[in-house]
Amino acid sequence: MGRITEDLIRRNSEHNDCVIFSLEELSLHQQEIERLEHIDKWCRDLKILYLQNNLIGKIENVSKLKKLEYLNLALNNIEKIENLEGCEGLTKLDLTVNFIGELSSVKTLQHNIHLKELFLMGNPCADFDGYRQFVVATLQQLKWLDGKEIERSERIQAWQNFPVIEQQVREQEAAYCLKRAQDKEEAQRKLREEEENEAKERSRSGSEGQSPFSVGNDDHVLAPEGQEGVYNQKKFKDNVDDLEFWNKPSLFTPESRLETLRHMEKQRKDQEKLSGKKKKVKPPRILITEDGKALNVNEPKLDFSLKEDEKHNQIILDLAVYRYMDTSLIDVDVQPTYVRVMVKGKPFQLVLPAEVKPDSSSAKRSQTTGHLVICMPKVDGIITGWRQTSESRTSPSDSSRERTNQSDENIHLAHQAFY
Repeated sequence: MGRITEDLIRRNSEHNDCVIFSLEELSLHQQEIERLEHIDKWCRDLKILYLQNNLIGKIENVSKLKKLEYLNLALNNIEKIENLEGCEGLTKLDLTVNFIGELSSVKTLQHNIHLKELFLMGNPCADFDGYRQFVVATLQQLKWLDGKEIERSERIQAWQNFPVIEQQVREQEAAYCLKRAQDKEEAQRKLREEEENEAKERSRSGSEGQSPFSVGNDDHVLAPEGQEGVYNQKKFKDNVDDLEFWNKPSLFTPESRLETLRHMEKQRKDQEKLSGKKKKVKPPRILITEDGKALNVNEPKLDFSLKEDEKHNQIILDLAVYRYMDTSLIDVDVQPTYVRVMVKGKPFQLVLPAEVKPDSSSAKRSQTTGHLVICMPKVDGIITGWRQTSESRTSPSDSSRERTNQSDENIHLAHQAFY
């Protein structure tokens, strides 16, 4: 089952450079989300919010979205319209194919004075006698209902018949609520039975103490042909159970949707268990060779620049880490001949063109770009790899030029090793 997390929102906000506080449009459809949460704290500027085809059972935590204009909650498990009074700018609300049976809950939308379009088709309340007239008379600000424009004559007639229609709706609501309570009780009973059966199954398997590929006693293991036979039998049984599940009549309730999802999840896990699928463990990245040579590595695939500050006799690495990444996810390790930065567990390592002083080095985030800037003071000598250069007989100006050329060459080679 899915939840609304900060990472989920950032992954769905690429159109806004993954910045969530200024988001105006967000799509979180088909994420198996069960609860509507956090959005009103993290995305106050939202104007359009898509949450269709999830498992949301209640409208909540959206009251602070003052700028929200369009909310799509179609194909969810919502049973009541509520908690939308704070959405002052709401003009369009889509609740198609939910489980709303309390039609009188549309009265809560009277506070949304800018609401022009409402979709309730596919809900139990849409089958009530007088449904459309009740909604038209209750929400005078509406211009469209279920995609059909509300005519002035229709509104006048709805107002005239409202007392009679309201009484009809109340009676149908009471009958629906009674039936709904019975459906909930039946669903809870079935769930308890399933849990008891699963517990018995586990207890039986544990008492037998045998794997599916053994017979008689633990000292005798089936041959590969026998293992394949047991596997096929198990697979056949699962296929029969699956076919029986899908052919079984099902009520149109939130519980049946959740039951279907649980069945599909269980089927997937059983299939993985039977087929013996295991996630391949990726071997760790080699950062230092067996002979002690450091390698250039850029696993997080970050842009960077490396330059020498001759004035302050230091090397500066500018690493373009993600602008809004928490600093706690970054770990810096400066060594005399190389620098290593772990970004969310992924290594960035660069061999330096000159030997530096780790104890005197510093690392900080740029306040303008968010980049990680590492300043590494150089030692008195210049190194190539791990061998210190001998004294030069050339003039000081030639020596400086040669050192600069050598550093540029090393930086160029370092960049080449990344791509």
